[in-house]
Amino acid sequence: MSPWTRVRRWFARTRPVDPEFRAALERRWAELPESARTPAQALGRHAVGCEGTHGVFPRCNLSCSPCYHSRDANRVRVDGGHTVREVDAQMRLLRERRGPVAHAQLIGGEVTLLDPDDHAAALAVMREHGREPMSMTHGDVDDDYLRRLAVGPDGRRRLHRLSFAGHFDSLMTGRRGIARPPDERSLHAYRREFVARFERLRREHGVRYFVAHTMTVSPANLAEVAEVVRETSRMGFGMLSFQPAANLGDQRRWHEDYRALSGDEVWAEMERGAGTRLDPTVIQNGDLRCNRVAYGFWVGPRWHAVADGGDHRDLAARDAFYRWFGGVNFIGCSLPVLVVRLARVIARHPRVVPVAVGWAARRVRAAGLGAVLRHGVRPMTFVMHRFMDADEVGPAWAATERGEIADDPGVRGVQERLAACHYAMAHPEDGTLVPACVQHALLDPVENASLRRQLPLVETRARRP
Repeated sequence: MSPWTRVRRWFARTRPVDPEFRAALERRWAELPESARTPAQALGRHAVGCEGTHGVFPRCNLSCSPCYHSRDANRVRVDGGHTVREVDAQMRLLRERRGPVAHAQLIGGEVTLLDPDDHAAALAVMREHGREPMSMTHGDVDDDYLRRLAVGPDGRRRLHRLSFAGHFDSLMTGRRGIARPPDERSLHAYRREFVARFERLRREHGVRYFVAHTMTVSPANLAEVAEVVRETSRMGFGMLSFQPAANLGDQRRWHEDYRALSGDEVWAEMERGAGTRLDPTVIQNGDLRCNRVAYGFWVGPRWHAVADGGDHRDLAARDAFYRWFGGVNFIGCSLPVLVVRLARVIARHPRVVPVAVGWAARRVRAAGLGAVLRHGVRPMTFVMHRFMDADEVGPAWAATERGEIADDPGVRGVQERLAACHYAMAHPEDGTLVPACVQHALLDPVENASLRRQLPLVETRARRP
């Protein structure tokens, strides 16, 4: 390869905005309902949204009340070949429909029921299709599994970075060492050990990591959310995500009136735990009735938002970011490539420099320079995902499929939420993408019944001691 060819390839690789990604953003913006096209909206400006797998390993070896899995989920055999084939087909469609890059979750039942080699193969397939994968687990995993996932049979590291979300809450039963947690506080040691396993993996094998904490909230544990936020914020998680329980999934596991729980109540408890206001209107991901996100960082004991929604200068900085950097892909590229991309944007739009300097100065001033120098900065994102009840989703999705806008304001509101969904799942058999609520409420029961026949559970996998 000639030097000139190498220069041209490097120039193309560091191009700030990939035309295919730009086209995907424009399609995503066009798909949003008017109610979601706000100045704060990130979908269609900087991201296409998150993605997830389905029907690839439905089984789970813990029990939850409530449980979003359908009745047949635990009657399907975990089969690595099936998982890798289905992940490949689903990611291929997402790559075609949603562009070259996105965050995607390897999710279904319990991901660590996959053999580590099959798990690693699925992650590799996701990256081949431009997805940055996150494995979703109940957290009941050991060091040996993580080591065999990241380090191949030849002893060489095959994964340089792992991204995991561990789900911990007192509504789960069957966890090793604490089969029936009496409260959330009793799980703190297990949460802490989950993060420690990744730190050991990094120290011993050089595998970088990102870990998120997820938790289902019901009337039974709502009052403990603040305590969970306070404790887990110091454990090393980079994201804390809470999901108010929705009425979908296996009805045998419903024991409370979950409809009495509002998103406002959960968010208020998250704020109480963080010790400050969490403003979800500065940066929006989809519909605020479904997703609330607050981006920020800890400096010592205090959390600070990346932007103050009450400061017009911060809102102007956000708008400038969307305008000049919105089409820049931050996912899955090396730091040198990203630095050159950003430098090329700055060279083209030098006005960004005083805007960025002013924003950074305000952040340091708010946190205190002394505190930043003493404690450093730890990024932390707060998230609340609110799934919808199955009986809400059915009528709204049926109307959408017919190409109708419902007259009933309640049904129409659900249609808007589905159209703005941040979380999509792919169906290669008919070339469609569906919102996660549609998948869980309407499609999972049929899909898992079919998988039960395709992958019958011929033997019961023994519980690990």
